[in-house]
Formats: sequence, C-alpha cells, structure tokens
Amino acid sequence: MIEYETRGHVAVITIDRPEARNAVNGEVAQGIEAAVDRMEADDDVWLGILTGNGPVFCAGADLKAINEGRGGELLTERGGFAGLVTRQRTKPVIAAVDGPALAGGTEIVLSCDLVVASTAARFGIPEVKRSLVAAGGGLWRLPRKLPINLAMELTLTGDPIEPERAYHFGLVNELCEPGEALDRAFALAERIAANAPLAVRESRRILMQYEDLGLDECVNQSNAAIMTLGSTADFSEGLMAFIEKRDPNWQGA
Repeated sequence: MIEYETRGHVAVITIDRPEARNAVNGEVAQGIEAAVDRMEADDDVWLGILTGNGPVFCAGADLKAINEGRGGELLTERGGFAGLVTRQRTKPVIAAVDGPALAGGTEIVLSCDLVVASTAARFGIPEVKRSLVAAGGGLWRLPRKLPINLAMELTLTGDPIEPERAYHFGLVNELCEPGEALDRAFALAERIAANAPLAVRESRRILMQYEDLGLDECVNQSNAAIMTLGSTADFSEGLMAFIEKRDPNWQGA
C-alpha cells in the first residue's frame, strides 16, 4: 500500500490505496513509517516527497477500522498517526497534493515541511462533523500555518479551505494545475538537493524550533551548527567551489 522509489537524491513515497481514497489503515501507517526509516537511513537520499495515487491524496483515517475498534492500528510507536505526524526526522519532506487531503490527510500534509498542491486539492479537518477531534496534529499545527481566526473557522465548522486560499495564506508553497503536483514537487526537491545536504538538515532543525527557542538559544544553536559543519568535507567543498567559480560536488559528509 506504500510505494517507495528514488530519483537521484530524492525519495518518492506514494500512498497506494486508491480504492479506499488512500485512507490510513494499519498497513498504510506501518508502510509510511518504514518508508521514512528507509529514507532516513540512506545517505544518498537527501529529502523526500510524499504523494497519493489516484484522485484523492488521502481521505484521513479509515473510519471502518475505527468503528471496528481497531483505531490503534492507525498509529505507530514512533510516528503516531499514519506513522508520520509525530515522527522525528532529519530530512525534509514535500507533500505533493493533487486531490482532496481531508481530516487525517490534512494532518499528514501539515506534518510535511513544504506543500505543492494542484487546484484539485482541498484541505480541512471535518472531524467535528463526525463527533471526533483532529487528534493527529491538526489542532496544534493548523494555527501555526494559518491565521488563528482562519484555523478556528476550519476547526469549528469542519468546512474545507480551497487551494487558492490555502496558497494565499501560506499553507501551500506552490499552486499548480491538476496533474502537475508531483512534477512540480520534484522540481522544488531538486532546488533543495542542489544545496549542501548537511547544511539543509541543520538549518531545518533550528528553524523547526523557532517558536520554542529564545534569542540566546537560537544564536547558540546556529553557532554550534556552523562549528559542526566546519568539520565536514562539504564545508570545504562549498568554499572551494565558490572560489573556483564552479558547481559544488556535495558528498553529504
């Protein structure tokens, strides 16, 4: 139910359960976690793209499984819902959304670092319409991505947000035509992969903590990151490539 392939330094992870609108069951959750493990362990993979097969990115949790008392199967020990939303990782992930991403589907998108969406996408947390709560990160990630009043509107009404509005408010990084989301996400991934991978990871790590760190700690962590990178081969390569006016040859080391 989860496909994994690599294109250069990019891993493409695909939810492949179109007959169930790519809803998350136990197999999908375990598969996503295993795919992230594989991405993180491969030194030649520098970032990932997460997408869905078919006209729906992900319809969220498999409600049939929940109704049958198997909701715990949708969580993994390290990743939480869908094996992803609470997963600690070092490498960036881009969501390529070419159809509705609702309920847990939106929570999966929110757990990614960047979002490329087509005009066929929709985002929303309609859990209140089923006497549920968006417990997979929607209630604490959505107000970090959208203005608080808009996040409150989506939470209390359960109504979706159109992709154009999501793009306007910054939830979506890039908006494209239907059928183009994966290609556009890969183009964005290549722009990231053109940079030093260790520097990308260190920069992401610090930025992820921006709401929790004070100024002094931000300075300390940034300085520590520079010191860490200074002992790597890529640090020297970046300087020499600049001096020699050529493209750098990153090793990820």
